[in-house]
Amino acid sequence: MNVIQAASLGAMTAITSCLQAQAGEKPNIVVILADDLASHEIACYGGTNIATPNIDRLAREGVRFTGCYASCAMSVPIRASLYTGLYPARHGVFQNHKSTYPHIKSIAHYLPEAGYRVWRTGKTHTTPRSVYPFEEIPGFEPNCVKRSADYSTDSLKIRILNAKQPFCLFVCSTLPHAPWTVGDTAAISPEQFVFPPHLIASKAFREIYRKYLAEVKALDEQVGAVWKMLEETGQLDNTLILFLGEQGPQFPGGKWTCWNYGQFSALIARYPRLIKAGASSDALVQYEDILPTLMEFTGGNAIDGIDGKSFLPVLIGKRKTHRQWVYGIHNNIPEGSAYPVRSIRDKRYKLIVNLSPEASYFEKHLMNVNNPVGVWKAWTEAAKTDLHAQAMIDRFVHRPAVEFYDLQADPWELNNLVSNGKHAKRIAKMEKLLHTWMSQQGDTGASMDVEFVNK
Repeated sequence: MNVIQAASLGAMTAITSCLQAQAGEKPNIVVILADDLASHEIACYGGTNIATPNIDRLAREGVRFTGCYASCAMSVPIRASLYTGLYPARHGVFQNHKSTYPHIKSIAHYLPEAGYRVWRTGKTHTTPRSVYPFEEIPGFEPNCVKRSADYSTDSLKIRILNAKQPFCLFVCSTLPHAPWTVGDTAAISPEQFVFPPHLIASKAFREIYRKYLAEVKALDEQVGAVWKMLEETGQLDNTLILFLGEQGPQFPGGKWTCWNYGQFSALIARYPRLIKAGASSDALVQYEDILPTLMEFTGGNAIDGIDGKSFLPVLIGKRKTHRQWVYGIHNNIPEGSAYPVRSIRDKRYKLIVNLSPEASYFEKHLMNVNNPVGVWKAWTEAAKTDLHAQAMIDRFVHRPAVEFYDLQADPWELNNLVSNGKHAKRIAKMEKLLHTWMSQQGDTGASMDVEFVNK
């Protein structure tokens, strides 16, 4: 038995003992999933622009991960990875709004085999239903381009109170997805905003960002409502709560990229019977790892043939590390013209390969100057007189074939070190590992970023 196997066995023993102490009562699971969250804006992740007391409370009473990454910074692919434990090339959703291969199974198949009901409320997005046969519950808004995001926990509460089996509930918020029409902007002062260095600080963009932050605050209120519901049903301390940030926001450098602003995701877990309050972990994990972790947590059977690996020992403080390498994939069609990108990183260094560097990047939502959200219009107007704004537009639109970053010194990936000779061996090693991973996945690179028709 190796070290990893021993640690995993120790984690399972701890869970078994805990559940036996509860007279055979199996724990429930609630996964709260944001939609296009700039996770660095959450206060417990260092955000200073707004207060997020409910998400912060989860962190104070659980464990906060600082090394969780989406393998694809778009909703449909990363949700498919969350539910199936597979990377995008293998589950088939290697482009946004593409259907999952029909032979694939998801958590909605696996957890019922372990005796669980699997419910979902809010945003769905993944297809076909045969792959994702969730029990859908009304309560949260399913349309991510909503003009409102009214929600209620009443239907969820009724299901929980009448449950005869343990449950896994996915609360899939549509916040803070554009068009940013939800929430109260009155108490948010745009003049005081602290921006990451790759964003601009024009007056017009500050007003747009103000609306975005109002939706982040509204998301935090939803988290508080779910917490209250679990308290009222008596299930709070018998429920593993996971909060996930999904991919980054619809701003340049975020969603639809392989930069960290798009790939980094909040991951917070609370389960006081096994997780130490106020803990943090810098272990590298990906969305593909969540399914096998939940299966191990519930005592279900391990799933053969998936890409994810359980990080339960890290979750409960029995191990400090998980992955050595984190991978990323982006194909731009149907969100714009073809622009395939792949990435690999460890805890310190990041390599990005732009497979069509001769092209100019274009995304049809963000970069439409007539889009009423107004981001690109604000940026291009600012660039007329602001050299920084023009430089950040150029960075976004025109990219080199290879990018290499020291994330310790340059967390926002603004200083490309690919020409620095002292990193040549490391770059060569990471390129080889990335291409090996692509080959293992059946990822053929640029030829995957083409028009498609769902069947």
